[in-house]
Amino acid sequence: MTNYNYNQNRNPFDEIKRFFRQGSALSVLILVNVAVWVLVQAVKVVFFFYNSPDGDIVNTMLLHALAIPASVPVLYMKPWTVLTYMFLHFDIWHILFNMLWLYWFGRIFLEFLPSRQLVLIYFLGGICGGLFYVFAFNVFPVFSAIVPVSFALGASASVMAIVASVAVYVPNYTIQLFLFGRLKILYLAIILFVFDFFMIPSGNAGGHIAHIGGALFGAMYISLFRFSKTSFQRGNPPEFIRNFFNLFRKRNGTRHDPFVNQARPVSDEEYNLKKREAQNRVDEILDKISRGGYDCLTKEEKEFLFKTSNKR
Repeated sequence: MTNYNYNQNRNPFDEIKRFFRQGSALSVLILVNVAVWVLVQAVKVVFFFYNSPDGDIVNTMLLHALAIPASVPVLYMKPWTVLTYMFLHFDIWHILFNMLWLYWFGRIFLEFLPSRQLVLIYFLGGICGGLFYVFAFNVFPVFSAIVPVSFALGASASVMAIVASVAVYVPNYTIQLFLFGRLKILYLAIILFVFDFFMIPSGNAGGHIAHIGGALFGAMYISLFRFSKTSFQRGNPPEFIRNFFNLFRKRNGTRHDPFVNQARPVSDEEYNLKKREAQNRVDEILDKISRGGYDCLTKEEKEFLFKTSNKR
C-alpha cells in the first residue's frame, strides 16, 4: 500500500501567503467564511456605537435569517438557510478552528482531487449535514421540546465531509499531530466520528449530529467517486448516468456530451492531476501483469498501456 506523508517542514506563514495569492477554490471558501464573520462583527460594532443591545438583536436577526432551523415548517419558509448556515459563525473560536481544519484538509484534498470536487463536497456535505440535523431533531423524542427554537450554523459539517472524503480516498496518508506523533488520516477521521457520536448527549447535539451527517456524505460520495472514476476517465460511464445527463441536453443546436473530452486549455493543477491519475492506472496494470501475466489484462487495459507507452 502507498504511504503518503504530509510535509510540514516549510514555513507555515509563507505557505499561507502563497496559498491565498493563488486564488484557489479552497482560498475562496475560506475568505467567504471570514468575510461573513467580519461583516457580522462590524454590524455589532455599529449597534454598539448607537447604544443598542447589539449582541441579542444582531444574533437573533441573523440566526433567524441565515441559520438552518430544526423546525420543518420554518425551513420550508426559509429554504436558503440550507446553504447560508454553512457560512455563518458568531464565535471567533468557532470560525478559527473550522477554517484551520478546512485549510489543512483542503490542501491535502487538492493534492489528489480537483478543486471542483472540493467545492462540490463542501456544499453537498454541508447540505446533507444540515438536513441530517433537521431529520434527527424531528424524529427522536428527546429533541421534541426544543425543535421550534433550535438552529444550526457553521461550516463544521462541510469540513467533516472533506475530512472523511480525504480519509477514504487516501487512508494511508499520514500527518504529524502535536503531542500524538504520526497518525494515518483514516484513524483520525474515525476518532473524530466516534467523538461526535458520543458527545451528542453532552451538549451541542445538533452540531455533532450535523458533523456526522457531513462525514457520512463525504465517505459515501468519495467511495462512489472512486468506483466510477475509471469509467468516467475512459469516456464510458455507466449507462444510467449517461441517460441521466442526456435528459438535460439541448433539443436544438449543438449538443455537448459531458463525458467526451473537449479540447481546451488546462491549468497546471488539472494537468498534474491527470498525469498522476494516468501513472496510477499504469501502476495498477503493471501490478496485475506481475501477478497474472500479460494475458490476464483486458482489451481496454492493453490498449491503455499501449497508448501510454507510445506517449513517452
